[in-house]
Amino acid sequence: MNPSDEKIVSQALNILSQALRQPGAVISSPEAVKQFLTLKLAQEQREIFGVLWLNVQNAVIATDDMFFGTLTSAAVYPREVVKTALQCNAAAMICYHNHPSGRAEPSEADRRITATLEAALALVDVRLLDHIIVGGMKTYSFAESGLI
Repeated sequence: MNPSDEKIVSQALNILSQALRQPGAVISSPEAVKQFLTLKLAQEQREIFGVLWLNVQNAVIATDDMFFGTLTSAAVYPREVVKTALQCNAAAMICYHNHPSGRAEPSEADRRITATLEAALALVDVRLLDHIIVGGMKTYSFAESGLI
């Protein structure tokens, strides 16, 4: 990507980030979330697992890149996710991570951690609304695929 393109992507990411962080900004469109995450993660060279923390009205409380990994994996600790959910006083969350390989399809490990997080969060009344995987410019939504 040339410097001019990088500047445009950076500006777009800032605009989307600010829109999602506005007081009362509600996640009403899965497409907006996927666009934001694609801009945020498409060029990353290692896996990043993060969370959009949401209140009762699905307004964004915070965006949190929680775990950083290697080219092929990132360790995710459900205890830390639950702890942060409680600290944020979140009612719901959308988790996300990238696949630097460019493939957006979930691995078996992705499916397992999603199920584990969903069960752990349910114990403290936090809903897992979606898990979005970004692979290059493609995305995969667990919710849209009926896995959540």
